[in-house]
Amino acid sequence: MAHQSELIEKDILAYLKSHEEKTMLRFITCGSVDDGKSTLIGRLLWDSKMVFEDQLASLEADSKKVGTQGGAIDYALLLDGLQAEREQGITIDVAYRYFSTERRKFIVADTPGHEQYTRNMVTGASTAQVAVILVDARKGLLTQTRRHSYLVSLVGIRHIVLAVNKMDLIDFDQQRFEAIRRDYEQFAASLGFGDITAIPLSALGGDNMIEPSANTPWYDGPTLMNYLESVQIEGEDREKPFRMPVQWVNRPHLDFRGFCGTVASGVIRPGDELLVASSGLTSRVTRIVTMDGDLKEAVAGQSVTLTLVDEVDISRGDMLSVIDAPPIYARHPEAHLVWLHDEPLQPGQVYLVKTAAAMTPGRVTAVQYAVDVNTLEQKRAHTLRLNEIGVASLEFDRPISFDPYRQNRHTGSFILIDRITNATVAAGMVIAALPLEPESASKAGFRSKLSDTERGLPRRIILTEATASGTGVSVVDLTGEVGAIEFDASASFLECLGKANRILFRLGDLGQLQAVAAMAFEHTLSFEFDRTAEGISVLLFKRVTRSANVGTDDVGTGI
Repeated sequence: MAHQSELIEKDILAYLKSHEEKTMLRFITCGSVDDGKSTLIGRLLWDSKMVFEDQLASLEADSKKVGTQGGAIDYALLLDGLQAEREQGITIDVAYRYFSTERRKFIVADTPGHEQYTRNMVTGASTAQVAVILVDARKGLLTQTRRHSYLVSLVGIRHIVLAVNKMDLIDFDQQRFEAIRRDYEQFAASLGFGDITAIPLSALGGDNMIEPSANTPWYDGPTLMNYLESVQIEGEDREKPFRMPVQWVNRPHLDFRGFCGTVASGVIRPGDELLVASSGLTSRVTRIVTMDGDLKEAVAGQSVTLTLVDEVDISRGDMLSVIDAPPIYARHPEAHLVWLHDEPLQPGQVYLVKTAAAMTPGRVTAVQYAVDVNTLEQKRAHTLRLNEIGVASLEFDRPISFDPYRQNRHTGSFILIDRITNATVAAGMVIAALPLEPESASKAGFRSKLSDTERGLPRRIILTEATASGTGVSVVDLTGEVGAIEFDASASFLECLGKANRILFRLGDLGQLQAVAAMAFEHTLSFEFDRTAEGISVLLFKRVTRSANVGTDDVGTGI
């Protein structure tokens, strides 16, 4: 299991070649404070024989000096390298570690559990493919567990390990483990995870870390290392439509013109027809050029140079794609924003928007709502502060190519950069492109400076998957809205309602009830309303009926 091989002594070149061909898995550990995240990774490093002699000597000395195990080896000290981390016994910054086994190479990010370090946790999760969410077996699910699970779903991680740690402190109680597993699966049902694997662990004792533990004869699932070595993630990007952001136009001489970039998703072969998203022009691939010679095909993750049949105008920042599944090309996306800076968001202020290969000025035109990551409740907000997450409307100075983040993490993400300090102030994940105003639809990328209210039109409120994907009843607070409103319900929003999710609208004006009724009539939805001391509450839901051969008894639920 450990990173050892007889080839090291017999044929070092063959060993290096085999090591080079191993697949790479990036994963993170997250969860509440003191759940044992650093200890778990330290134990993996120790058991995979990736601790060198000088590190071992230092670890033994540090364990006696600042360790928390009474002089025994404290595996967490392999990760917690900051002085403040060792003094407080917590993780503050993201710690990246590399290790490998005979089957796979790994890059693991140990992320902090405290709420004030949310931006650090999101940074570590942004490139991960698997999340190991730790739960203290004595405490069960905590607020931080739910918060980190939401953040993990937000950044697009679909493979989850529910590591129920410290099982040794509850005598490896099977019933307690099963209760925690059921609670988590019920909570995570609306977060869109692809699979959840629950494993009973003792990171300190090594139970079910590398080898099956004799203390859990009732558990027949994989150990943590077995799961990490066998989880299938390689083909996910390959199955998506082809995307390649152009990073450089290679023109060494008159007879060669190639377009360089990293394939973000899909597969490309010579002879395939491509579309330039910005211009709509098409051409065919003649060669796939690399330093090691031409390729018969290129897949996601490979850096290549493409040559085309036609002399097409392509520059850095353009997106090459397949013709039948082009990316969105627009100026006005709606996106989740994770605010990373001490200074709050200033709607209307110009920032630099950096996507996969393009950079353009842009601004946040409005914050639709902020999300309480502890309760998943949507709150009305006009700005975002450090570590806050919300849904916002953006406007770019020129159209750019992108995909919804849930469809493609590489082409659906961006960052906002302060133009003065060059600091990264926010990370963004595109939800969809906002519809253009009628008068601007015929003008490429132009948006009128007048707001809906100034033009005497109802204010349009976009309802997306994020609006209806919370647990229980999602709340949309419109008590601060003045004047007429109308709703634009996306297909993903309606799909969420079809899964028994419900939306509670809080209105400040009786006249706004007409907009809810109109939307319900248009999409065959049901609603119930009530008048309270705070105003008007309207519950919107999809009423489910049984098929005709069974009966038409209503099984929907109202207020």
